[in-house]
Amino acid sequence: MVASNQPPDHKTGDVLLLSSNILVTNSLKNTDMIIAVDFDGTIVEHRYPAIGKELPFAIETIKALQKKQHQIILWTFRAGKELDEAVNYCKKKGIEFYAVNNSYPEEQYDDTISRKINADLYIDDRNIGGLPSWGEIYHMICPNEPVRRK
Repeated sequence: MVASNQPPDHKTGDVLLLSSNILVTNSLKNTDMIIAVDFDGTIVEHRYPAIGKELPFAIETIKALQKKQHQIILWTFRAGKELDEAVNYCKKKGIEFYAVNNSYPEEQYDDTISRKINADLYIDDRNIGGLPSWGEIYHMICPNEPVRRK
């Protein structure tokens, strides 16, 4: 792993540390990435098994990333009824995930494959250093986007 404050060099397959808690692989250009996003503590406040209050700009940021053609995977500890509740919460907010707790929609988990999701980037409140604001996350992923001022 290479620590860098520079934009990723997409000529290598290395993983670059963009901040103390967001890793991006260089296997894809800075568009069309697969991004795995946790639910509790990341999209909403951590109130598991209940659904906490939405974190500021989480839903808007995820929608903006999807508009930029990034594929978003819901990557969460939740299963069963609690997972269905999280998926439905996001669906009501306008987010449809590329996959849920799988690397791709058709994947069927069994003990012959890894439980780790294959993604270019992971966004999780349990990262070292914690979760940056969703505005910071967006600008780490889309560094060339202008900052909108009100």
